[in-house]
Amino acid sequence: MRLVIIGQQDFGKAVLDAFLARGDDVLAVFCAPEKDGAKADPLRVAAQEKQITTYQFSSLKSPEAHEAMRQLRPDIGIMAYVLQFAPQDFVNIPRYGTIQYHPSLLPKYRGPSSINWPIIRGEKETGLTIFRPTDGLDEGPIILQQRVAIQEDDTLGSVYFNHLFPLGVQAMLDAADLVVKGLHREVVQDENQASYEGWCRSEEARINWHNHVNDIYNLIRGCNPAPGAWTTLSGKKIQLFDVKKHVFRTFGQVQGKIGEVSQITEESFSVTAQGGQIEVFKLKHQDAKKMNASEFVQSYQITLGTLLNS
Repeated sequence: MRLVIIGQQDFGKAVLDAFLARGDDVLAVFCAPEKDGAKADPLRVAAQEKQITTYQFSSLKSPEAHEAMRQLRPDIGIMAYVLQFAPQDFVNIPRYGTIQYHPSLLPKYRGPSSINWPIIRGEKETGLTIFRPTDGLDEGPIILQQRVAIQEDDTLGSVYFNHLFPLGVQAMLDAADLVVKGLHREVVQDENQASYEGWCRSEEARINWHNHVNDIYNLIRGCNPAPGAWTTLSGKKIQLFDVKKHVFRTFGQVQGKIGEVSQITEESFSVTAQGGQIEVFKLKHQDAKKMNASEFVQSYQITLGTLLNS
């Protein structure tokens, strides 16, 4: 098929590579302009290396973007990790329209941090959706969905890189085939089941040690590796990454005060929370690189009774 890819970053590159690998004709790539000083966009770099026409319009609403799409006369548009707004009169130009990837089971978890929030909320399942883009955010008819279990020790990184990323690339291929062959079915999203979540950024990632240990554990793994759930030590930000939770079953198991380092071993230290402890194995001080817990204990003189969020 003759297609254009609208996207950016590693996921966009992987989708480009997948269509090329099976012999499809990628007519052009539309990707957002890089900001000054930003790392080169992997999709742009890959497209230019393969001598594929590459456009970087500041807005996909511009007449120039529309004219470029019309001149290409593609069969289908493929939206693979797109942060720019793509209006209907742009995405409807291809012969069979455009399809878009979203890493949640729409209509649940619409929005930009749709992988973080199901983990943070303690969900046992997430997934991916291929849908028709509309002018509403992640609101278009569904073409294809795939479910993914969230295991107890899964993190944002493991859910995305082990599941939603590779499955999403294949789902884009499958959905494109269905659409071009006229074999797809479009299902309108049920607005009664819809939910929207905004960005999961530093402000949302702050740890409150007075929350239940289950909630803190879910927050940490839902923010690992980004944006990194954090607490403070002597006024400096400390991001926690690799952790394990321990739930108190009896009053006799309680050690230390809330937010206090209550146990130290050769490879970890534990912080008391409501209903249990968070055992920390890897973390990052704002003035240093990521390190294991034993190195952190030595570097910052962590002792029993050290108080976090201080």
